[in-house]
Amino acid sequence: MNKICVIGLGYVGLPLAHAFSSKYEVVGFDISDWRIDELNRGFDRTLELSEDQVKESLSNGIKYTLNINDIKDCNIFIVTVPTPIDDNKRPVLTPLIKASETVGKVLKKGDIVIYESTVYPGATEEDCVPVLEKKSNLKFNEDFYCGYSPERINPGDKEHTVTKILKVTSGSTPEIGRKVDDLYSSIITAGTHLAPTIKVAEAAKVIENSQRDINIAFVNELAIIFNKLDIDTNAVLEAAGTKWNFLPFKPGLVGGHCIGVDPYYLTHKAQSIGYNPEIILAGRRLNDNMGIYVANQVIKLMIKKGHKIEGSNVLVLGITFKENCPDTRNSRVIDVIEELQEFGCNIDVYDPWADKAEVKEEYKLDLKSNLELEKYDGIILAVAHNEFKDLSFSNLKDTVVYDIKSILEESDGKL
Repeated sequence: MNKICVIGLGYVGLPLAHAFSSKYEVVGFDISDWRIDELNRGFDRTLELSEDQVKESLSNGIKYTLNINDIKDCNIFIVTVPTPIDDNKRPVLTPLIKASETVGKVLKKGDIVIYESTVYPGATEEDCVPVLEKKSNLKFNEDFYCGYSPERINPGDKEHTVTKILKVTSGSTPEIGRKVDDLYSSIITAGTHLAPTIKVAEAAKVIENSQRDINIAFVNELAIIFNKLDIDTNAVLEAAGTKWNFLPFKPGLVGGHCIGVDPYYLTHKAQSIGYNPEIILAGRRLNDNMGIYVANQVIKLMIKKGHKIEGSNVLVLGITFKENCPDTRNSRVIDVIEELQEFGCNIDVYDPWADKAEVKEEYKLDLKSNLELEKYDGIILAVAHNEFKDLSFSNLKDTVVYDIKSILEESDGKL
């Protein structure tokens, strides 16, 4: 009988552990004591699971722990730790390596280690397996085995939850591939796709978000061009979208733990073998500069309305990387804020979804607790939270309102 350990209880690991707990004995492992404590109290700060779902997982027998002794008798280990980039856009495998070291300490003959973290092709077998072998003194594909099943979590999406998204699976041998596929098939109602190798599965994941990144970069460039031509970008996209095969992408800031990060894993691997991926990097450069572009557009509009920029007051609505979600990881709203601060603007940020302590620690910003729209020279709607859709700015005649997400009926500017 399988006993599963899920390592890393964030946006990916927790929903997965909950899903598996309905059919298997599950241990959820994390190195954060406060994370383990809040889960054992029935609370998930990511809001991926409701209080009832967390309590359901506990009633299913799941054990949330940071004690390595609690995972010694598991025979399947699923690693769901983050894979970020550093300030130079290079992959940071530290969480992945440390998680592999933890697994290696308890690895036994016949065990299977499955990775879900997004990586470049080859990382599982070239970077993680040697760590497992060293820590366990076991031989890969003789004593223990590996699989790779890339995460497909969409934070904040209550429709496309973990069991309702088709899952790619793979294994280090054909037999293990079938075992990994059977394991996921037992909980994934949307079905699975067994890839022929781990590298194929790794590559499939990393191009999913690279493709989206490039498409968003294209419409961001269109937005810049159409703005110079005084054409409504959204009206153009709506008209073009009447063709059956036109792809429905919209301009915006590209952040988060996936689209704004994953392409750098692929480009890193490509450059390591002597190839410079021009299109992927061009898309990344354009998307990474959109925050600066937005800030400069706001400044131009404020000047046109006669505002003195130095010392002006600007309100930014939203700091999370997407709407109706508390996830602030790699939010590119910070680029808009920092550029406006360079101009000498005083910035206030309001976000009813974001955790104040997390924002303070990550971005050194103090979130406002209430809205006073009348006191600002400029207001930027940066994230399309439902709470912002009904706000009225009609009485703010002298205030510049810039709508990054194009959800307001009227604004002074938008992408």
